Amino acid sequence: MSISLLSNTYNRQNWEDSEFPILCQTCLGDNPYIRMMKERYGQECKICNRPFTIFRWCPGARMRFKKTEICQTCSKVKNVCQTCLLDLEYGLPVQVRDEALQITDSVPKSHVNKEYFTQNVEGEMALDQQPQPYGQLAKAQPPSDVLMKLARSAPYYKRNQPHICSFYVKGECKRGEECPYRHEKPSDPDDPLSTQNIRDRFYGINDPVAEKLLSRYKEAPQLEAPEDKTVTTLYIGNVIDIDEQQLRDHFYQYGEIRSVTVVPKQSCAFVQFTQRDAAERAAKETFNKLVIDGKRLSVKWGKPPSAQASSGRAGEAGGYESNYELVPGLPSVVPMPSSESKTDFFGLSSSSNMAASTASNTFLPPPPMPPPDLGDYTSSLSYGHMPPPLSLRTSSIHYPSQDPSRVGSTASHGKANE
Repeated sequence: MSISLLSNTYNRQNWEDSEFPILCQTCLGDNPYIRMMKERYGQECKICNRPFTIFRWCPGARMRFKKTEICQTCSKVKNVCQTCLLDLEYGLPVQVRDEALQITDSVPKSHVNKEYFTQNVEGEMALDQQPQPYGQLAKAQPPSDVLMKLARSAPYYKRNQPHICSFYVKGECKRGEECPYRHEKPSDPDDPLSTQNIRDRFYGINDPVAEKLLSRYKEAPQLEAPEDKTVTTLYIGNVIDIDEQQLRDHFYQYGEIRSVTVVPKQSCAFVQFTQRDAAERAAKETFNKLVIDGKRLSVKWGKPPSAQASSGRAGEAGGYESNYELVPGLPSVVPMPSSESKTDFFGLSSSSNMAASTASNTFLPPPPMPPPDLGDYTSSLSYGHMPPPLSLRTSSIHYPSQDPSRVGSTASHGKANE
């Protein structure tokens, strides 16, 4: 173990001895049954050069071993992870967090001042029963727009991947799939992300990762207002357990509100302003940074439910010809029958109407049949038979079933007469 001359001036009682490290969820890994190797005073802190207890562990399968880089005192001063030196609450570099919260760095950089500063910080933290942010970070304002857009909501375990195999880069790696390192091409050496300094990341100066995130924030898309100047309604999404009064109290600062409609089934709401300028101001100030009752809500331009319902009813009343086009090549629609032919199922209409209806049909009518012999029917009346049907009393027969000679009525009547 190599300890610098500066650390030898410390009393051994001031060396840090801890039981568990201060880590973020990404560095800790997704394995709940992780095992760590602990070594008391195994390394110097890369910020204050004071010996501290280091921890080494593997965050997961096919991941590289990680260890703590700074002591817990420096970690509590900046509220960062002991391994990656990213903020524990937002998962962002210190430079991004300090710029968003408008915090100036107060940690000294000279050796003598660092010793004095570290001793005072440890004394103040020992008096506090509960761990709290230190210095200006404890007095910082609520999260800003930059932090809400850039903050990481889930762990990024890809950051724990192994390093690139140097033998693979040279074309000399013979391990194949058994190699514990990555077989990928290295990044461009001119890329600033390839050269990172742990001290610059801790103090929040000249951090290439922070500069990349800030440039991404500046290039983020903005909410564009619709061209229709009559639209003064904002759509609020993710409205869960938020009532109308809370929305009204928040949006009233941007202008006069005409109506606030909450739709619990869809978990959304519609806020309509009386003037277009107020709606544009509210959309600009709340886009991607609206938080009510600890819930982050989405803001978009929209229409009130009444307008949507009216447009839907108009579409139903006017038909769907304006929304749908006919497919080419399909057969034409079969014309509907006339009002007279709808009810004339048994040919009871006059011959003129029947001829007009049959003329419009594509099928040919059956051939005309000879007129029936009414003498048989008159003789049948004397014997008490039923009168002939109404269709047979007409001058013409249209169907073969109406001819009595076809069903053997003549023979039966002849036998009766005999």
